[in-house]
Amino acid sequence: MKHYQVKLYQPQDFNLWNAFISVAKNATFLFHRNFMEYHSDRFQEYSLLVFDEENLMAVVPANRVGATVFSHQGLSYGSIVIKEAIRIKEYVAIVKQIMQFLQTNGVENLEIKQLPKIYNQTIADEMDYVAFLMQSSPFRTDVYLTMDMQIDYQPNRNRKRALKIASELGIEIKEEKNYVGFWNQVLIPNLKERFGVTPVHSCEEIEKLATFFPENIFLFNAYQDGVLKAGVVMFLTKTVAHFQYSSGGNDRNDTAALDILFDYIIQKYAHKKYVSFGSSSEDNGLKLNEGLAYWKESFGAKTTVQSFHRFKTANHYLLDTVLL
Repeated sequence: MKHYQVKLYQPQDFNLWNAFISVAKNATFLFHRNFMEYHSDRFQEYSLLVFDEENLMAVVPANRVGATVFSHQGLSYGSIVIKEAIRIKEYVAIVKQIMQFLQTNGVENLEIKQLPKIYNQTIADEMDYVAFLMQSSPFRTDVYLTMDMQIDYQPNRNRKRALKIASELGIEIKEEKNYVGFWNQVLIPNLKERFGVTPVHSCEEIEKLATFFPENIFLFNAYQDGVLKAGVVMFLTKTVAHFQYSSGGNDRNDTAALDILFDYIIQKYAHKKYVSFGSSSEDNGLKLNEGLAYWKESFGAKTTVQSFHRFKTANHYLLDTVLL
């Protein structure tokens, strides 16, 4: 089995890392260092780079807590990010070197919240195979509702009724930069009232990220007679238009502002492979928010999943006899 060199990410690797992310087959802009580092003060950096001599073969966005490395607690998903032209035997050898490196440095477990497959630019299921070989423990699975845009968009009867109400009320949709209005008037109050939580990103953070990634992060707000009624923040990748944040005011059922906003976004990004509504799971995947799931399904979303795996680094020996 071929030997690869694994090293910890250093600030001088910034450009090399980002250049690799731009051509990897299972990466999104969330793995760009400008995105990963906006909250670097909250995490112990432990990202990895894997080389074949001078050639960068893979990277792992990661942070460390004690004897566990996560990929990555500050991101929606993570993985071993690889270039497109990679053979399965190379992938197996790369994972073995990663696990050996981690074990040597006192890491007992690697936890990976996998990149949902809708984000892959091409087939990239190597992780599934290696997870089986290493006897990883699947410890969480989230329902991830997604629209396949190769199928004709057909909202159900309830959504069509809501869209008619919004149209009659003259709900106006604008693409804009009014993050402060959406955050303070709609998103924060709604999340606090319904779920007792606050947004993962502060308003200042999302504004900063939108500045860093003007081709990937967009805000759309819905107004009635000039009054903000609902908004969505979209994260765009090569294959997916993802609803990162979506929220309506207390009268959202009366105005159907959020309904018509979703309808607008779905049609605007019909050229993408998928429109992602994100997770409808709670309690680490053990509970399904039935009402939220139905609302997403009423637009035509179907279930895919996001899987979470725990690898024991010491199990790298299980990869020794794989290749014939």
